Formats: sequence, C-alpha cells, structure tokens
Amino acid sequence: MAGRREGAVRDTETKALKFEALADELKRGIIAGTWTAGQKLPTEQHLAAETGLSLTTVRRAFDELVAQDLVVRRQGAGSFVAARRPREERARRRVGVLLPDTQLYYPRVLQGIEEGLSAAGASLHLSTYRYDPSLEDGSIEFLLDAGVDGLLLVPTLTTIEDPAGRAQQLMDLPVPVVLLERSLIDAGPGDRTEHVCSDHQGGAYDAVRHLAALGHRRVALLTRDHGPTAPAVVLGYRHAVADLGLAVDLEFAQVKEAWSADSAEAAWARLRDFEATAALVFGDREATLLQGAIRRAGLSVPDDMALVSYDDETADLAEVPLTAVSPPKYRVGRMAADVLARRLVERDDCPLHQIRLRPRIVVRRSCGTGGAPSHEGGPCVSD
Repeated sequence: MAGRREGAVRDTETKALKFEALADELKRGIIAGTWTAGQKLPTEQHLAAETGLSLTTVRRAFDELVAQDLVVRRQGAGSFVAARRPREERARRRVGVLLPDTQLYYPRVLQGIEEGLSAAGASLHLSTYRYDPSLEDGSIEFLLDAGVDGLLLVPTLTTIEDPAGRAQQLMDLPVPVVLLERSLIDAGPGDRTEHVCSDHQGGAYDAVRHLAALGHRRVALLTRDHGPTAPAVVLGYRHAVADLGLAVDLEFAQVKEAWSADSAEAAWARLRDFEATAALVFGDREATLLQGAIRRAGLSVPDDMALVSYDDETADLAEVPLTAVSPPKYRVGRMAADVLARRLVERDDCPLHQIRLRPRIVVRRSCGTGGAPSHEGGPCVSD
C-alpha cells in the first residue's frame, strides 16, 4: 500500500514537472519573439500531438501562462500572446554596442541592430573606439558600468599578438557577448565565440570567379595593409586563384591612409608589371582612384582593365560605376541582435551561433558586362 502511494506521488511530481517545463518553453518563445503580442499560439491538441504530452498536461501549461498574464484565451478562437504590460516595457533589457566608428560601413549595420533590438523590446547603448585598440577596454567598461545585459562587439582581432586569447577574454565578460563582423580566422572547431559575420572569404572568392568567367586569367588583388577585413579577403582570393588555375603572385597591399592620386599611379604601375587584365580592389575609394590613374594613362575601364571593388559604399558613384562585392551589412546587424536577444532569454539552453552571410556581387559597368546580371561566381545582381 505504501509503495503504491509513493509511486502515485512520484507520478504526480513527474506530471507537474512536465507541465512546468512546457510552460517555461512557451514562455521563452514568447519573450524571444517567436510569438509576438496578439499572435495565436499552437492549439492544445497540436502541442499534445507534437510533444507526446497528455492534453491535461498541455492545458495546465496554458493555465500557468494565463495566470502569469502572458497568454489570454478567447472563447472559440484559441489562446493568444497577451499584450506587453507597461511594467515589462520599463524593465526591458539594455544592450551595449561597441563599434570602431559609425561612418561608411557601419550605418547599415547599426540600422539592423537597432531594428532587431527594438523588435525584441531592448534598448541600445552605443560606444565607439575610433579603431584605436587602446580605447577598446575603456569603451567596454563604459557599457558595463551603464548596466547593460549583453554586448554586441566589433573588437580588434587582427594585428594583435594573441587573437584567440583576446576572443576568450571577451567571452569571459560578465554578460553574454556576440561578436559582430569579427571572428577568429580559420580557428576550426576550437572557436567557441558566438559571432555573426559577413563571409569575406566567400565574397572575394566570388569576385575572382566572376572575373574568371568573363575570360580573365591574370586577376590581381590590391588590398589595404593591416585592415581587419583584408586577411579574409586575401584568403578568399588565394582559394579562388588556386581552384580556378589562375596566375599567382599578383597581390599588392598598401596602407589605407597612404592612398592618394600618387599611390594610385604606383598601384597602376604594379598592375602593368603583373600584366593583369583585371583586379579586385579593396575598397571603393581605392578602386575609384585607380580608375583615375588608368584614365590618365590614356587607357580605360573596362576595355583595358576590369575592376571589382570590395565594400559597395560608393562604388556606384565612380566615373565608370564599379562592379562591387556588397557585404550584407544590415542583415548582419539584424541577425546579431536577434542572436543576442535569444541568448539573453534562453541563456545556456540556447545553442551557440556562428553565422556567416555570403556577400553578393553587384554588377555594374567596370567589368565590361554592361550592367547585365551575371550568375557566375555566386549571387550577382545588376544595378
């Protein structure tokens, strides 16, 4: 008799745990935005069939959410997510965002972040470090002192002695961290950072493949020395050259600040030495200056040299509009905000996100295709 009673108690406890676990799972989905205010939730019958739980257990889970004012039942219509209460609005999460600056590349990224955080009911607190690594830690401390619940960081991970150590230091901060447009290059499965990045290797690869599809066998690469994106662009370029059997050793790097009309002349001289017929140039400003050097030499783009720029910030404003690799800046910002919002709700239950979004090729006149869309080398669009 006693044994039967103990078994009954255990069965009751198990059922209680099941309905509480389901209620918690549904609650996390509501907070994370899987179901938004006013949206109809799956029916009790559907959830029972999907989870294998009894209809009574599912109903108790819904009762719990109704008691917490998270769900409202409408007779004959179903269960719906309740409207957010004013108290919840005041208690919304605060997210710190660290950017190197807010010019050129980052306005679209920031727009994506803002819209993602707004959809998640979180506020944004911004700090910049002007590409000066010595200011980074102070900027992060500023955000932590402001009481943020999580961080979206664009840190320095190139040109430093121990990128992996720096990444681990950031992951060890007292709040959840998602890296944005930064990750450890070719770190393999040992990389435990959470990050959302443009696939710059893939973008460079697709640009070279696009030029090769147009008949170019000697494709040069001109990059900014020490830029945070340059190492990935170089790797993508080299993979494409090797895979497509193109001419090798046609690379040239120059410090960004040194680019001027004179340095463009020097770059054009290097391209002539390379006997290149096409070039991938990082970024738009450098490609535009190079275009001017080619014109002053009495030659033209694309007849004598085909160009693809990397960035697509001002590529369409060049004298000959530039075909460009266009990183998905808005989408990167939006997805990073979504990942952090989910991490803040689900904590350790949330799987580690390591997301890379491949850039597209925007085809303009500088490759000699007349602005017609091409599908060689990856996703391309005309502009």
